[in-house]
Amino acid sequence: MKREEIWREAGSSAAILGFITLAGALLLGLVFPIMAVIPLAFFILCCLVAPFIPGLGFFLPVTSRGTTDKTVVSLTFDDGPDPATTPLLLDLLEKHNVKATFFVTGERTAKYGLLIDDMTRRGHEIGNHSFSHDILLMLRTKKRLSREIVQTQIQLKRFGIRPLAFRPPVGITNPKLDSVLQRHGLFCVTFSCRSWDAGNRFVRGMGRRVAKKARPDHIIVLHDICPPGKIAPVDWIAEVELILVGLMERGFRIIPLTELLGRPVMARIEKGDD
Repeated sequence: MKREEIWREAGSSAAILGFITLAGALLLGLVFPIMAVIPLAFFILCCLVAPFIPGLGFFLPVTSRGTTDKTVVSLTFDDGPDPATTPLLLDLLEKHNVKATFFVTGERTAKYGLLIDDMTRRGHEIGNHSFSHDILLMLRTKKRLSREIVQTQIQLKRFGIRPLAFRPPVGITNPKLDSVLQRHGLFCVTFSCRSWDAGNRFVRGMGRRVAKKARPDHIIVLHDICPPGKIAPVDWIAEVELILVGLMERGFRIIPLTELLGRPVMARIEKGDD
């Protein structure tokens, strides 16, 4: 039985907590009516905070780390492809014989499709990261959320790719996401080790920082986009190399996400335009 099936059979964390807090509020209401608002307020607070904790899985089953119990990690790169960074990154990964997973946007895939071909040709995996990378996507309608995911699947089908894993922009989730992902045959992947680079705005010191805090079975999230401002792509790629070297010096193997999770994150299909 898949992790998602077990999770749904047991009930979501939100549903279980909601039942407990409602029962608590009813019991308190019988004795101290004014105190009944406390568990309800706590539940509301949890619902407000939970979407911003990528590994929590409050509203839906979320995969944020592996289960190998080995000294291994996986590298994932969000927001690409980008002609200023992706070629540098692919060359670096090839140099160190590392396979990564790229969570790409449909919008950038439409613009820079040749880079998608290069990613898969070099043995990397592709995930769905929405079409437009709207950071407020989880506040949009269910229809809009579904459209963002489907449009990206359509773009990637042109290259013979069907992602099985979806990473929401900024790792934020909501109660609507689970049914949308089920409908389109995807599961949610977030992360357990983040670089706090703010989309490559803060890359100085990133290499040593990430290499130092990584732990076994971590899913590391980085970004494959041109650094804004005065940060040159070569400075960014130097920090990424420090991550690779630092992890290897600590005895980590960097393995594909499929291997870390024990399930595929991408399927190869016949190329098509519809």
